[in-house]
Amino acid sequence: MGVLVDSQKERLGSPWDGLKSLVRRKQVDSAHSKRLGHHQLAKELTVPHLIAIGVGSTIGAGVYILVGTVAREHAGPALTFSFLIAGIAAALSAFCYAELASRCPSAGSAYHYSYICVGEGVAWLIGWALILEYTIGGSAVARGISPNLALLFGGENSLPFFLARQYIPGLDVVVDPCAALLVFIVTGLLCVGIKESALAQTIVTAANVCAMIFVIVAGSYLGYKTGWPGYELPTGYFPFGVDGMLAGSATVFFAYIGFDSVTSTAEEVKNPQRDLPLGIAASLFICCGLYMLISFVIVGLVPYYAMDPDTPISSAFASHGMQWAAYIITIGAFTALCSTLMGSILPQPRILMAMARDGLLPSFLSDVNKRSQVPVKCTLATGMVAATLSFFMDVSQLAGMVSVGTLLAFTMVAISVLILRYVPPDEVPFPSSLQESIDSVTLRYSTQGIGGKNPEISTSGDSSQPLLDNKNVAVEKQEALASFIVGTLNEENRRKVAGWTIMLLCVGAFGLTFAASNLWIPRLIRLTCCGVGGVLLLSGLIVLTCIDQDDARHNFGHTGGFMCPFVPLLPIACILINVYLLVNLGAATWARVSVWLLIGAVVYVFYGRSHSSLLDAVYVPAAQANEIYRTSGDTLA
Repeated sequence: MGVLVDSQKERLGSPWDGLKSLVRRKQVDSAHSKRLGHHQLAKELTVPHLIAIGVGSTIGAGVYILVGTVAREHAGPALTFSFLIAGIAAALSAFCYAELASRCPSAGSAYHYSYICVGEGVAWLIGWALILEYTIGGSAVARGISPNLALLFGGENSLPFFLARQYIPGLDVVVDPCAALLVFIVTGLLCVGIKESALAQTIVTAANVCAMIFVIVAGSYLGYKTGWPGYELPTGYFPFGVDGMLAGSATVFFAYIGFDSVTSTAEEVKNPQRDLPLGIAASLFICCGLYMLISFVIVGLVPYYAMDPDTPISSAFASHGMQWAAYIITIGAFTALCSTLMGSILPQPRILMAMARDGLLPSFLSDVNKRSQVPVKCTLATGMVAATLSFFMDVSQLAGMVSVGTLLAFTMVAISVLILRYVPPDEVPFPSSLQESIDSVTLRYSTQGIGGKNPEISTSGDSSQPLLDNKNVAVEKQEALASFIVGTLNEENRRKVAGWTIMLLCVGAFGLTFAASNLWIPRLIRLTCCGVGGVLLLSGLIVLTCIDQDDARHNFGHTGGFMCPFVPLLPIACILINVYLLVNLGAATWARVSVWLLIGAVVYVFYGRSHSSLLDAVYVPAAQANEIYRTSGDTLA
């Protein structure tokens, strides 16, 4: 009979059995698997909705400040190129997201993709990190809205008493009722339905884009009249050199974070294979274009060293006698924060719902409201936590933690693309309740002489096992590499070589970026680590370029969607960039995030691992999956 892995036999009784739970992988949701009982979200979204969500989630009020800070300290007049380079770097991740979103169009975004391609342990950490990202991000955005709203009413202390910030001496905190109220309003809107909330997002985002277009058009007119004084400088276009421009790119890269919110709504898209890649690409292109045009105009109006770091755009217009433009710019900042708030709260309920569907969180969080067809319970829980944090805490000091979740997700999505192309899961998990159908089909294959394995499908082990076989690792690795050198690489060895190569190039990316970024490391050790890391990266690129990609990639998940180009080069470049940014986030940020991830590990060990929907899963070769579904049709109905 075929290779069947019943985790009931394991029951996590030994340390190694416990480790096996970290690498068990789920299948891509299909028409068959959806019949197993989960209520589906409403399919209401089209490309315009996705663009509004992507642009609204990405363009926050930070761009109204970032222009001045980065121009003064890093890039100077070359700020436009900094935004372009950062946009290209973000596009690498966007390509990877587009392929996975079209192949695996279910709620959960990077958590979902990691669970399918890498394993349960990594998926849990990614989901847990994304929960932190969206919670802290939403709370921080909400706290930033009330000062901008106060400016619209005439000044810092012009808000009504019940909305204004108040200091509570006993608790030594400054509460922000306006922030909490706005979070509750957005939460209620998201509970009404995805179509209604997407419409509201579109309106708010359109107002922000109009304000940015005003800055571009009016600023271009002023620049034309005054001869662009910001570019008439003796220091030239690169006062800080190319290094300064690249440093500016690393800073403004975080202005592109948010387009991944589009993928969290994958289950609610009418035509995900077509619309998701278009929505991701269009939203990123629009954001990059707006960023570049605004930076070009503002840097040209005022010399970079004379910019106000707090209000660069308003002060640039004021220096040319257009003080009234500050009101339009403030409206733009206010609407940008509102759209970003909606974009921060929208994805988290869907990630919580996906984790609850998989059994890693309590099952009540997977409930979908039958009328609105949205995860109302998860949305309310998200709103309550975000409102509480925004009311009591100034979370600006924790803002760096938001970047960790995003960059970890970007990195894992790129790794998932490599796994999908070279070592895709070749076995499918089924619930143990279908054991009779599984045995029947497996016996039929065995009787026919197939033995549970389809010669056309690569099956090098079950999906609950690691990508790399731990038996005789050194010997098998040497044999596989030797086979590759002489050109006699069979399918089993090809998968082993690919698995090892993907792992080693990730190690190389970390070693290279860590050594290059930490100048306190002794010079000899730094150079050695950089050399070894560079060799591993280059070798990984060469090996993955030379060996064939897995034929099963053509039938993995939902076919007919977007395919990431330039594999393996593009995902490897994406991994290198994101790991570099992760390494440079700072020790204080990593200390805080480590505490959160440690809490998540405890939750997984004591709850998620033993409640996982894959706890009793039986893994069978993918070639047998459709026949098992047909045989068990009455049970699944």
